[in-house]
Amino acid sequence: MDTLTIADKTFTSRLIVGTGKYSSHAVMQRAHDASGAEMITVAVRRVNISRPPGGGAPGGSKEASLLDYIDPKKYFLLPNTAGCYSADEAVRTARLGREAGLSHWVKLEVIGDEKTLFPDNEELIAATKILVKEGFVVLPYTNDDPIACRKLEDAGAAAVMPLGAPIGSGLGIQNPNNIRIIREFARVPMIVDAGVGTASDAALAMELGADGVLMNTAIAGAGDPVAMAEAMKLAVRAGRLAYRAGRIPRKMYANASSPVDGLIGAQKL
Repeated sequence: MDTLTIADKTFTSRLIVGTGKYSSHAVMQRAHDASGAEMITVAVRRVNISRPPGGGAPGGSKEASLLDYIDPKKYFLLPNTAGCYSADEAVRTARLGREAGLSHWVKLEVIGDEKTLFPDNEELIAATKILVKEGFVVLPYTNDDPIACRKLEDAGAAAVMPLGAPIGSGLGIQNPNNIRIIREFARVPMIVDAGVGTASDAALAMELGADGVLMNTAIAGAGDPVAMAEAMKLAVRAGRLAYRAGRIPRKMYANASSPVDGLIGAQKL
């Protein structure tokens, strides 16, 4: 079986999905099921961490929580530090998630610009070093920059997660060659994170050598999130299989599938 291993955990699915922007928790739950994903990322700032899943809100209220729709026996929860703009802020958020019992794993996000949501790699590397020393399994969201990815590996990241395009843009893989280079030199799993718009984008990411793809908006914002989730599941599988199979070389001119030897007109009389 072609599995994905990150740190001390092994997954059979190479698709990681999120929890934001869905029209309802029920739709999100059905999309998660259709995706076949085994890991789900959730922003620490979006969940009520003062109570366990299904425990009801403080004061006896039965108000539903996001975590009530994620079965911890079925999915591995990956907290993320979305909305953080400094290393200090991201580190505090990661610690809060761990202390609340979410996980010692973290999808580390340190945003450098509010409009583009591009990462601040300097702060990201600093936060990675701190959290790794504290025993976190760190999966940092970064630019499609081979040098930044190498520095994050050196800082102890368990995987590198370069963007395909800006978060939520749906533009697809903008710099395929950078993704190839990162994969060639990475010593840890490489997961394309952000920018996927449709199934062909996910397939391309996998064909370029990505070990996995993380997405949220492409599924949650689709006309039919459940159908798109299934499409993404199939695309990730197809792209991975194609990568392992090995594509034919690109050529400038045609190359006939059938040999010309023995054809009428090809023989000398």
